[in-house]
Amino acid sequence: MPAVPVHRPDAFKQPRVTMFQRQIFSFPTICGPLAGLAVILAGTAPAHAQQIAEMFSFSGSDLPHDLSPWGMFMAADIVVKAVMIGLAFASVVTWTVLIVKLVEIWGANRNAREVAGIIARADSLSEAVAATRGRKSPAVRMLRAAEIEMNRSAPVLDLSGVAGLKERIGSYLSSIVTFAGRQAGIGTGVLATIGSTAPFVGLFGTVWGIMNSFIGISESQTTNLAVVAPGIAEALLATALGLVAAIPAVVIYNYFAREITGYRMRLNEAAAGIERLVSRDLDFRGQQGK
Repeated sequence: MPAVPVHRPDAFKQPRVTMFQRQIFSFPTICGPLAGLAVILAGTAPAHAQQIAEMFSFSGSDLPHDLSPWGMFMAADIVVKAVMIGLAFASVVTWTVLIVKLVEIWGANRNAREVAGIIARADSLSEAVAATRGRKSPAVRMLRAAEIEMNRSAPVLDLSGVAGLKERIGSYLSSIVTFAGRQAGIGTGVLATIGSTAPFVGLFGTVWGIMNSFIGISESQTTNLAVVAPGIAEALLATALGLVAAIPAVVIYNYFAREITGYRMRLNEAAAGIERLVSRDLDFRGQQGK
C-alpha cells in the first residue's frame, strides 16, 4: 500500500538560509570588527582616563603643607601679604579706639551728669560754681565762663541792660558745647574710614589672589586643583580679614555716635541750667536795685 504524503502548514516550514546570509551572520564576520574596535578603545582609553584623573584628582602632597591662616599668609604673594597686614593693623586700631573711647566717653558722661545735677539743685550761679570747685569738665568750664562774664559786665549792667549779657553768656556756652562735642568725636572718624574702606581692600586682595590662580593655571597648563586652591584660599583669607576689620568698626562707630549725641544733650542741659541761674541772678539784682 503506497504511503500517503503529509501536507504541513506554511507556518511550520523552515526558512531556507542562503549562503550569503550565512557569510554575513557568521561568528568571525561579526566578532572580527568588534575585536578590532575593542583593541582601538583599549589603546586609547587609558590615555583619556589619565587626563581626566589628572584634571579632577590630586594628592595631599600637591597642596601646601599648612593650610592654616598663618600658613596661607606665609605662602601668599607680596601684594596679598601687604593687604592682609594692612587689614590686621586696621582691626587692631579699631579695638584700640574702642577701649580708649569707652573710658573717655564714660568719664565725660558721668561728669556732665553730675554737674548738670549740681546746677539743677543750685539756687544761684555762685552756689553752683562753689559746688563744682576742683572739678574739670566742659560743664564746669561753662560755669566759670558765665561767672567771669557776669563779673566783667557788672559795672555797666545798669546802663546796658541784661540782654547783651545773656547773649554773650549764651555765645560762650554754645562754643564750649561745640568744642566738647568735637573733642568727644576724635577717633571715631578712623572707625568710619575703616568700616567703609576695609571691604574694598579685602576685595582687592581677593581679585589679586584669583589673578594669581589663573596665572598658575596658564603656566602649568593644567586645571589641577592643587594649582588653583592656594590662590583661591589666599583670596578668601583677604576677604575674611576685610570683613573682620570692617564689621566691628561700623558697629563701634554707630555706638559711639549715639553716646556722643547723648553727651551733647547733657551738656546742652547743663548750659540751659546755667542760663536759668544767670537769669535768676539778674532778676534778684534788679529787685535789689529797686
